[in-house]
Amino acid sequence: MNILPTGYIYDAELRPVRDLLRRRLSLVHQRSALMISFKSLYTRTTGQAMSLSRLKGMEAGEAAALYEHPANQLIATIQKEHMEQLSQSIERVEKAVLKPARQLPCYNKLTTMPGVGKILGMTITLEVGEIGRFKGAGNFASYCRAVDSRRTSNQKNKGDNNRKCGNKYLAWAFVEAANFAKRYDERCRQWFDRKAARTSTVIATKALACKLAKAAWYLMSEQVAYDPERMFPRGFGRAAASQRKVLAKNPGD
Repeated sequence: MNILPTGYIYDAELRPVRDLLRRRLSLVHQRSALMISFKSLYTRTTGQAMSLSRLKGMEAGEAAALYEHPANQLIATIQKEHMEQLSQSIERVEKAVLKPARQLPCYNKLTTMPGVGKILGMTITLEVGEIGRFKGAGNFASYCRAVDSRRTSNQKNKGDNNRKCGNKYLAWAFVEAANFAKRYDERCRQWFDRKAARTSTVIATKALACKLAKAAWYLMSEQVAYDPERMFPRGFGRAAASQRKVLAKNPGD
C-alpha cells in the first residue's frame, strides 16, 4: 500500500570502500592515542613538554636516545615504530579510497566548500550515497546530527532527545569542516564570531556545521560548485545588525 517508508540500500560496489574509509578513522584514533602516550611519558620523565612537530619528525632511534632507563627506551622505540606503521597504513587506505571517490560526481563539488579537503570530501561523498533520498537540506542536516534533537508531540516533551539518530561519521565530518572553515575562510569566521558573541563557541561551531551541511545538500543535489554569495549574502550581517539596533531602541516593535 506504499504506507511504510523504505530503508536505503547502499550500493554494493561502494559499501566496502565506505567501510575501508571508516577503518581509517579507527587507525587515526590509535595513532593519536600513541602520540599522547609518548608525549605523556616524556613529560613525566623529563618534566618538559614535547611539540607534536618534533614527535612526528623523530626517528625510532632518536626516541630511544631521549631516556637513560632501558625500559623507557624500549617503550619509546616500540611506540614510535607503531606510529610509523599506522601512518603507512593510513596512507595506503587514503590512496585506495581516493580513486573510486574521485569518480563520483559529488566529490569534486564538495571539495570547493570551505573547510572540506580530501579526507572530508571522501567521507561525505561515501557516507551520503544517493543525495536524492533526502527531500531537503533540513532533512540532510538532521541526518548529519547538525540540528537540535527533540522528541515532542503536540508541543509537549515526550522523553529524552535522540542525539544518536543519524550518521555519526557525517556529524564528525561537518564539525571538522566547521573548525577548519572558521579558521581559514573569512566569511565563515565572521559569521562564527557573530554567532559566538550571542551564544557560545560550542553552539556557534555546531551552527556553522549545520550551515555547511545544508550547503553541501545543495551542492550535491544541484551539482554545482560552492558559491559564498548563496551561503553568506552580501549585506546580510549589516542588515541583521541594523535590525538589532532598531529593536534595541524600540523594544515594543
